[in-house]
Amino acid sequence: MATLHAPEAPRPTAPRALTPHRGRGTRVVPTLVLLLGAVYCLVPVAWVLIASTKSPGELFSTFTFAPGTGLLQNLRDLFAYGDGQFLVWGLNSLVFAGAGAVLSTLVSTAFGYALAKYEFPGRDAVFYAVLGGVLLPGITLAIPQYLLMTKIGLAGSYWSVLLPSIISPFGIYLSRVYASAAVPTETLEAARIDGAGEWRTFTAIAVPMLVPGMVTVFMLQFVGIWNNFLLPFVMLSDERRYPLTVGLYTLLAKGSGEPALYSLAVVGAAASIVPLIALLLLLQRFWRLDLISGGLKG
Repeated sequence: MATLHAPEAPRPTAPRALTPHRGRGTRVVPTLVLLLGAVYCLVPVAWVLIASTKSPGELFSTFTFAPGTGLLQNLRDLFAYGDGQFLVWGLNSLVFAGAGAVLSTLVSTAFGYALAKYEFPGRDAVFYAVLGGVLLPGITLAIPQYLLMTKIGLAGSYWSVLLPSIISPFGIYLSRVYASAAVPTETLEAARIDGAGEWRTFTAIAVPMLVPGMVTVFMLQFVGIWNNFLLPFVMLSDERRYPLTVGLYTLLAKGSGEPALYSLAVVGAAASIVPLIALLLLLQRFWRLDLISGGLKG
């Protein structure tokens, strides 16, 4: 008597493993690109730091990445130049960058919060205008800003550099995006139901949630104003009001007739990086706290 046998179930086939060679190749190329980008960005910085340690004779005799022996003397000459002119330039940069970044952060936060959380006629048009300001190169505004400051009698003053720095289209755009994601509308509605006014809702509820974004805007604005050259170069004529960027440029311009000033310009450029590094190390804890709080919420 014939017996029927059930057909055997097909055996599962093991998934084909990716070849090690292909996986390695997909990781090597991006790594090489990142390494090349890092070298491209860091080599000039490394050369400035190393060149600042060289005496004028060492700086012009050889081009090597070996440290020199003239760092202390270069620093003494730099701070003694023009009866402390470098310190005056550094203080001017600190005023421009510090005050400008604080004011710009406050304006950008309030503007971005309003665009993100309020409905009003023309809101989209205002937002697109801000986007247009982000795409507009700052160099195209230097001459119109100078003419405007001349009309109101502020050209050549500290205000001529400070006022244009307060409005930052990119800071407003970043604040708007961050406010949309970080400030729940339900929380604002609950505060209004409890009787909080709009100003109290903004300062007591929204601002604490916006602190990491505000720190980011402040950092970007501080670095941008600190490194700005064209605006103070166009606006200012008094050497005592120059920031570091314009002051170091004058050293290079004078260096064509006095080569020793080249060493001062190099060590001055290296010294001007130190406040930015210190600021970044000081403010990075705010980003770490934001990441930790995000992890706890998750």
